[in-house]
Amino acid sequence: MRVVLLARHGQSLFNVDHVVNGDPRLDRGLSPVGVDEGAKLERQIAGITIGLCVTSEFPRAQQTAQLALGERAHATQTLVDPDLNDVRVGELEGDTLESYRTWKHAHTSADPFPGGESLDAAARRYAAAFERLLEHAEETILCVCHEIPVRYAVNAAAGSDTLDGPLHDVANATPYVFDAAGLRRAVDHIRQLAGLQA
Repeated sequence: MRVVLLARHGQSLFNVDHVVNGDPRLDRGLSPVGVDEGAKLERQIAGITIGLCVTSEFPRAQQTAQLALGERAHATQTLVDPDLNDVRVGELEGDTLESYRTWKHAHTSADPFPGGESLDAAARRYAAAFERLLEHAEETILCVCHEIPVRYAVNAAAGSDTLDGPLHDVANATPYVFDAAGLRRAVDHIRQLAGLQA
């Protein structure tokens, strides 16, 4: 690949309700605003030939990708990679975003959510998924997933000493552009910061 357009899904119904969702089977999809954001993403990438689309298992990501591809959707190969899924929050599933943040700030990134995974474990999943993108022959890949993997990739590619910043709040359905070298930097640095040397 030469270029990856990495995007968070459009606003979801869970986003509107400020509810945490890490299980794709429970996803309720996009809000009306999220549908509009997916259509806006289509306009943003209209001038680019997309050779492959990769999404997480979540309906909100897949719906955003379909909207972004528009009329090209039927002619574009699409793959689903579970390693791009949102963080598995275990017992916090369906809880408020405030409760999630309270738990997160009281623990380290190495601590697993009760009945779920740690943020470091999720980061290593994301690095593996991004590395697989590098192996594809298609020149341009659209990858639609979630806020945390996009945040981690952008910050890691920039060489930040933390995956959570300086970019923290990732805009919905907005493409972040990586070339192969930038994505490789992201993969290696995510692994370093998440406790697994590249």
